[in-house]
Amino acid sequence: MLRRLYDWTMHKAAHPGAVWWLALISFIESSFFPIPPHPLLGLMCLAEPRRALRFAVVCTAASVAGGLFGYVIGYFLYEAIGEALIAALGLAEAFPKAACYLKAYDVEVIVIAGTTPVPFKLLTITAGFIEMALVPFILASIAGRGLIFMTVGILFRLFGAPIKRFIDKYLAHVTTVFVLLVIGGFLALTLLGGGKGETTDRCEAATMESIGR
Repeated sequence: MLRRLYDWTMHKAAHPGAVWWLALISFIESSFFPIPPHPLLGLMCLAEPRRALRFAVVCTAASVAGGLFGYVIGYFLYEAIGEALIAALGLAEAFPKAACYLKAYDVEVIVIAGTTPVPFKLLTITAGFIEMALVPFILASIAGRGLIFMTVGILFRLFGAPIKRFIDKYLAHVTTVFVLLVIGGFLALTLLGGGKGETTDRCEAATMESIGR
């Protein structure tokens, strides 16, 4: 089944309108959509390595714009939309913890979330909720999202054919690595700050009542 899905997505990724789907998914994933753009970006780069950098730029720009939309939801519309959205995504328990870490570490958390498969929408909505300074939020989003997406674009542009052959042969292993990266991203947020155990303990025990606004 995984192989059939891979082959189907490879076919769609080479479609002339695929770049618009990439932009749309990158935008909405940063604010409310549960499926990340990473797999589509990778498959589109596999299908057309010569356009990999263009795909990466589109993905980065759309993701940062979507992050701003998530920020707006958290800042202005949390009670009306954001709270229900967070619950629907299964992130209600993680929300107060994310807010606590954002207040403690600011842009570091945004960059970490942007460079790992951690749900970026959780941090964008949370950043708006805690009223994080807008300029640092935008710059951190560009740094985090740009680092991961542009790295993908550059690697596929330079080594597209060999990477494609590798994934074709070891698709199951690549999928396993991606899942491990998701887990590692959550661990990175949890362990942020290293020896600052007091902050970690406080944030792990955070509740909506404790974070306030």
